[in-house]
Amino acid sequence: MLRNLFKDGDKSRVESDDAPKKESWFNRLKSGLAKTRNQLISQLSGLLRVGRKIDEDLMEEIEEILIQADVGVDTTLTLMDNVREAVKVKGLDDSSELETVLKAEILKLLGEDVPLQLEGEKPYTILVLGVNGAGKTTTIGKLARRFRRGGHSVLVAAGDTFRAAAADQLAIWCERAGVELIRGGERAEPASVVFDAIHAAKHREADVLIVDTAGRLHTKKPLMDELSKIGRVMSRAHAGAPHEVLLVIDGTVGQNALMQAKIFNEAVPITGVVVTKLDGTAKGGIVIAVNAELGAPVKFIGLGERLEDLRDFERTDFVEALFASDATDA
Repeated sequence: MLRNLFKDGDKSRVESDDAPKKESWFNRLKSGLAKTRNQLISQLSGLLRVGRKIDEDLMEEIEEILIQADVGVDTTLTLMDNVREAVKVKGLDDSSELETVLKAEILKLLGEDVPLQLEGEKPYTILVLGVNGAGKTTTIGKLARRFRRGGHSVLVAAGDTFRAAAADQLAIWCERAGVELIRGGERAEPASVVFDAIHAAKHREADVLIVDTAGRLHTKKPLMDELSKIGRVMSRAHAGAPHEVLLVIDGTVGQNALMQAKIFNEAVPITGVVVTKLDGTAKGGIVIAVNAELGAPVKFIGLGERLEDLRDFERTDFVEALFASDATDA
């Protein structure tokens, strides 16, 4: 069984031995969310001033700001209904009291932190989905390197056989991570490559197998059929596989990324989401909407190209960084 594999805290959590300290990460998180914070909090602060009465006009203004930050219409309406109820129950009257309520209700929408854990018989299989350009290859490389640095044997399967460049890029990341890439010939059947990779991982007693997939969303029906087939092949080749289905979405795309996610979820049920490129967008509110609208938790967020910029998602840190003032010192 793959348990007690890691060195600190929750022993089953995926942590890099060269990960920055929590305080350092918080500063990077706060900095990475600057564009979203400026879009969201700078406008809210003007509304939530001392002395302004809480009324429906104020609530509607807050709704508009949340939607502009790409929290999404449905999630925003749910959030604000919860805020209205909390205000009523607590008997609040001054708008300056709303920030605490907003933070608490956002935390509730984000759900509990659900870190990726290695459990079950080896190899632990991770199927990675996402449209081309979302940061899927980079995410796979970073995960592989983190596992490898944690002392675990890792194989990666190049399941996107329709783009030669995809496997070539993956090969570069695998070389950096010090892990082996299993790839088929050009135009090989993706499910066949994945099947061979599972047997190779078993034969070599690998701890983890990470499977890349194609992301040609413009060919929706064939791609969904292909992903469904890969999922079925994995389950037949190895009990419990895929143990984890991670969807990588580009934070700069905002609500469009969420629509893409729903399409992927139809093919293979998603167990977790990776939101990348949060440092380059004012649409970071998408993180709030993911769990509410997909029913799958955010497990990782990415704030850049460095290894340590892909980190476990922690909802409390996220909300505190989102509402932090520029003067806040972690």
